[in-house]
Amino acid sequence: MNLLEIRNLSLFKDNRPILNNLSMDIWAGHVHAIIGPNGAGKSTLANTIMGLSGYREFEGDILLEGESIAPLSVDERARRGITLLFQEPARFEGLSVSQFILAGAKVKSRALAEEALVKVGLAPEKYLKRAVDKTLSGGERKRIELASIWAMQPRLVLMDEPDSGVDIDSVKYIFAIIKELKKAGSTVILITHSPEVLRHADHAFLICAGTLVDKGEMSRMFDYFNGKCIPCNHIGIPVTDTTALAERI
Repeated sequence: MNLLEIRNLSLFKDNRPILNNLSMDIWAGHVHAIIGPNGAGKSTLANTIMGLSGYREFEGDILLEGESIAPLSVDERARRGITLLFQEPARFEGLSVSQFILAGAKVKSRALAEEALVKVGLAPEKYLKRAVDKTLSGGERKRIELASIWAMQPRLVLMDEPDSGVDIDSVKYIFAIIKELKKAGSTVILITHSPEVLRHADHAFLICAGTLVDKGEMSRMFDYFNGKCIPCNHIGIPVTDTTALAERI
């Protein structure tokens, strides 16, 4: 069953197509990966699904269980169970770790906040009362954001480069949370450049120049990372040089 349907989605920035007639089906309860070169539109797609400012003017439609969410604000989409783990973890001055973790949770309890911290390898007694601010490292903030998503139990979570800028210990907790979310019935979309992250997906989409180039089971998509992208004749043939890619577009 499809949880999310992207239908003929096009989005322009400075008169340049970032998403170009893109369509894909996101199956409920699965872990999907979206891969492709820099500038392919991967993060733009995540931001558009979430409804962030600057990503709301598009052609086409986005359907959640058959219902368009195009008119909905970020807050309304969040209430429908959609959330986004940013590549750069959030900071909220004046908000404690406990408050941050429980902000989107249905049950507001200290026990839940403690359990969420344990899930990401952080000691509750050391972190619950700390502020989510610059005193925390990037890896700590990403783990805390993961803890908040686990506590939320969203219907759909988009993770933009979840392993970016974090240490090896943090990465293993990220993968553990992905597994936990799937087990709980959440649908996960991983925006990634990493073959290691891809290994934790069931299915993957390859996009380039805002267009779907290929899709299939995770095991079939590793050729892209070995420089063996499928032959295609559109102007966005994947390249690793972002300058060359921009010239093609």
